[in-house]
Amino acid sequence: MRPLPRLRRSLTGAPWLRSRRSFVASGSAIVAGSALVIALAGWHLTGGPAPASQDGGKPAGAGAGRHEPLSITTATSPLRGIALPDLLIVLPSGLTATELVKLRAIKGVRKMISFDGAQISVGGVSASVIGVNPGQFRSWVPLRTASNQQMWTRLADGDFIAETTAAARLQLTRNSSYLLTGASAVKERFGGSAQLDVTGVDLVVNQATSRKLGLVHQVAALISAPALGMSDLMAKVAAVLKTGAHLVSLRGQKSATPTALSPASITNYLQLFQASAAKYCPRLSWTVLAAIGQIESGDGRDVGPSSAGALGPMQFLPSTWATWGIDGFGPPGPPDIMNPYDAVPSAARYLCAAGASSGTQDGLRQAIFAYNHADWYVNEVLGLAAQYAADYH
Repeated sequence: MRPLPRLRRSLTGAPWLRSRRSFVASGSAIVAGSALVIALAGWHLTGGPAPASQDGGKPAGAGAGRHEPLSITTATSPLRGIALPDLLIVLPSGLTATELVKLRAIKGVRKMISFDGAQISVGGVSASVIGVNPGQFRSWVPLRTASNQQMWTRLADGDFIAETTAAARLQLTRNSSYLLTGASAVKERFGGSAQLDVTGVDLVVNQATSRKLGLVHQVAALISAPALGMSDLMAKVAAVLKTGAHLVSLRGQKSATPTALSPASITNYLQLFQASAAKYCPRLSWTVLAAIGQIESGDGRDVGPSSAGALGPMQFLPSTWATWGIDGFGPPGPPDIMNPYDAVPSAARYLCAAGASSGTQDGLRQAIFAYNHADWYVNEVLGLAAQYAADYH
């Protein structure tokens, strides 16, 4: 895992895009947490539609019993995991299928997502739009937005969604239809607005609408590679793409732990890890929770059941969950093994009872071993946690 929703990263001075479709994006881009930030101003479409697709990376495949990757999550599935990007890639001419395969094959890359984008008009007013696979992209936006099941279902069904500020600027009314004009014009219903933390992006459409509009195909990608140093990752990516790509690091700043521990105050996974450790195991570093979440579910790509029957973003066995699962920061009701608001606090509570409360290295190793009985697992968690600590110093 890496930068989490609303973990702000200023990307000023980036040499932004100028493509075969007269795309120019200027100014700064900010990655806020697991959200991409890319300025799309001036990206005007010409020509016919380009095919759209979405690419997901390989899960980490570790935790309470290894298991095979699940099929791509659909938008109608409940939110099950998170995605924490390290690197933003923008290639004005579009990433090819071969390049995407090579990028995913880089040792240390745990997850990657790619998408289309362009500048279009909405009822005659200019707006930037990206075309995504809803079931995958929802894991890269702020946690509360990602948890809005109805909104993502509507996006999958063909509605478009908007950043809250863009919806106000464009005077959009939910359930009303609007003419979206790119390389071609389509009339789509507005499905609602939400905080996306995608600075420079006004609207999000699904892949079918992206094809109709003729958005620039696979113009950008996000990579999560927590085990790689940034210079190493950028060098390996540059070697694949050769020339013309803009690479932007999304690491380097940290977000303060929320002072209030109410569910409403926790809007991203970094805050969730921090708040869970602070409330349920004060002597446990949040970085250990982040490492376990990454290793166990591969950024939510592999939520089970595992070969041992483990489930959810923190991969609890149902028998363990029956004892340790709590209604942490989640909605009132029975603890939900698939809900990160419950699963992460429950993991902190379990680790605390298993030895992390001692505040010693031996106690921490004992707790992680209790979570998954393997020395390699303990070493991998501690190594990844140390990397997080270095990145968020």
